[in-house]
Amino acid sequence: MMEKKKPSKKRVLGRGLGALLDDSSYESTPRLASDSPQINTINDIDISLIHSNPFQPRSDFDQEALGELAESIKTQGIIQPITVRKVAGNEYQLISGERRLMASKIAGFETIPSYIRQANDQQMLEMALIENIQRENLNAIEIALSYQRLISECNLKQEELGDRVGKKRTTVTNYLRLLKLPPDIQAGIRDDKISMGHARALINIENIDLQLSLFHKIVKDELSVRRVEALVKKFSNIQDSIKSSDPGPSSLNPELRKLKEVLSTHFGTKIEISSKGSEKGEIKIPFMSHEDLNRIIEILEIRL
Repeated sequence: MMEKKKPSKKRVLGRGLGALLDDSSYESTPRLASDSPQINTINDIDISLIHSNPFQPRSDFDQEALGELAESIKTQGIIQPITVRKVAGNEYQLISGERRLMASKIAGFETIPSYIRQANDQQMLEMALIENIQRENLNAIEIALSYQRLISECNLKQEELGDRVGKKRTTVTNYLRLLKLPPDIQAGIRDDKISMGHARALINIENIDLQLSLFHKIVKDELSVRRVEALVKKFSNIQDSIKSSDPGPSSLNPELRKLKEVLSTHFGTKIEISSKGSEKGEIKIPFMSHEDLNRIIEILEIRL
């Protein structure tokens, strides 16, 4: 009986990483008889000779997911070779494919198919970051931080970065803007408390205290993105009104005028401050509805 021919397995590389690896130029060599594997070839390399990538941006790996990948590798083998560079003698340094390498060790493999290429330290960092970005389970902050590292440490412009990762420049910009948000909100994005849509709306608020106040309201009341966008628009209109209104002659000193602007932005409504004498005065916080009053009470953190 004739043995059935196994279907060939397609090697798949991400768009940006594939461009960096220039995978169209290498020749496939399952194993070389020589002790000196050639650059731009695929070889089965002893796993013990491959060292981790010192530029790897990931520090945490899901052990359960690694176990599942190890079982898959036992059954299907390595569909996509890892990528390494030769550093000295028969020693190699991993460029991309750390999960595949770790899972192969768990599966008990002694060798792993590896594409050998030349790469300097900057290229190593760039490829490691791009491979990290192309993971499906990254949160928006992790992507933004990787974009920022590619720009600052690999000297890439936003247009070049977009080409590397296969994204439009506006998409890259939207991610980078997230890093301007306060740490608490960035942590909320990372922990999946709010979505990218919520975050993009919050970016349009200039006042950090108001950003944080609305962030906590989103989490507490599970506000939709559309609702948050409406609230942000309302706050922005109030702020524009404050900035564009002609103050005319005022008895308020510069400190109180500044306080009036800050409070109006913080509470999302036009605050009135009147001064009586050198030390006395009043602060009025108007509200338009019971819902608006409850919003102000929440900002004041008053428990009734």
